Amino acid sequence: MLYVITGPPAGGKSSWITARARATDIVIDLDRLALALAGPGAPSWQHDPTLLKVAHRARFAAIDEAVKHRDQVDVYLIHTMPSPKAVARYKRLDAEIITVDPGQDIVMQRVRDMRDPAMTAVATRWYRQHARRQHGQPAGRQASRSW
Repeated sequence: MLYVITGPPAGGKSSWITARARATDIVIDLDRLALALAGPGAPSWQHDPTLLKVAHRARFAAIDEAVKHRDQVDVYLIHTMPSPKAVARYKRLDAEIITVDPGQDIVMQRVRDMRDPAMTAVATRWYRQHARRQHGQPAGRQASRSW
């Protein structure tokens, strides 16, 4: 099964996956990929632009290969803000799309506490886009642990 996990930065997407995925499952997470490709002591979330280019290429290759095996193992893919085109592709692959969102106040506090200040803009953009896609409907919430 393919699970596409969406949600704002610092929303708990990785924690949601950690609580569910087994050691034999495939987890595709840009932050984890970038960290795996980075040199010793690299920051967990604030990546160099060149490193991010390489990590994005690795992510695309990993997705292309992993979806071929989704009937044998569960594949968890973090995609913070998938485009309509990406969502259509995931739906064609019979993915379950899950939004992890503990709420804007919690996310913004986590960003202030744990992330680069530039992530505030990303979180704000996520909430604006998510509100537009919901067409005024309340967003579903997935609780995550308290930080």
